[in-house]
Amino acid sequence: MSRPGGTHPAAPLTVLLGDYPHTRPLKDGTVPVDGVDCRYPACSPLPPAFARMVRDLAHDICEMPMATYLQARDAGIPVTLLPAVLVGSTHHRSLTRLPETPQLGPGDLVGRRVGVRAYGQTTGLWVRGWLQEEYGVKSSDITWVTTEDVHVAQYVNPPYVERSRAERVVDLLRTHDVTAAVLGPKAIGGQGAGLVPLVADAESAGQAWTDRHGTVPANHLLVVRDDVLRNRPDAVLTFYRALKKSIETTAGERDDSPAGRAVTAGWSASLTACLEIAGRYALEQGLITAPVDVAAIEAETAFLDK
Repeated sequence: MSRPGGTHPAAPLTVLLGDYPHTRPLKDGTVPVDGVDCRYPACSPLPPAFARMVRDLAHDICEMPMATYLQARDAGIPVTLLPAVLVGSTHHRSLTRLPETPQLGPGDLVGRRVGVRAYGQTTGLWVRGWLQEEYGVKSSDITWVTTEDVHVAQYVNPPYVERSRAERVVDLLRTHDVTAAVLGPKAIGGQGAGLVPLVADAESAGQAWTDRHGTVPANHLLVVRDDVLRNRPDAVLTFYRALKKSIETTAGERDDSPAGRAVTAGWSASLTACLEIAGRYALEQGLITAPVDVAAIEAETAFLDK
């Protein structure tokens, strides 16, 4: 039905977000997106939705892992970063082994096999980054055994990546196909329960990383389709402001851990540093083909924080 004057109501914005304390006020309407009809499709688990976004542009606005975003940008997929971190943490505890296997340090992984959900998984990006930075172990020094494909269809894994038929990364450990495994934050408390970090004091090592770099590793960011940003900038701005308010009003529900501090909205020195480091790691690991121009990324949505 048309509005008086013959104009048609704007189409709703489809917004794919995970279920977090800082996104629930948007989904339940506690924090309204004034004048914009936002639809929040349910999706659990989230990774299949990330693949649909970069392969089919399935949503107007979508949560997206850092590595997937960098690879999508490198491949020319028409999405633009919105300056918000929805999930993040340190990842020194993410490199694990079975408790009954011999003690092993990160520097001992040269020439070994390590399991990871996908070579393009963001947790793997951060783990391989600190492995090279702190232990001198390059991505190509290890055979990475994966259970899933990367999200970006255009990407071809390097020759030191193998695909397994195993359904879960932890199964690779239990069959002794790999020596160690990279598990994301949710998997650590799920299939990874009882596994032992290779870094003896993982929490302190992660804190040292954040102190050194002035940022917390971001796992999930937010993107908007380029055509939506171009044709409906006011609607995108309204949604972004509502998200920012939702993050601000739920600040009391987050603690002072790296995961709590990671959740932010708005361009900042911390977000810029995070993108610069992730871009450098991604280039070192062969996830992208060209350096990341963070200043250009920021310029694309600088109007959001004015």
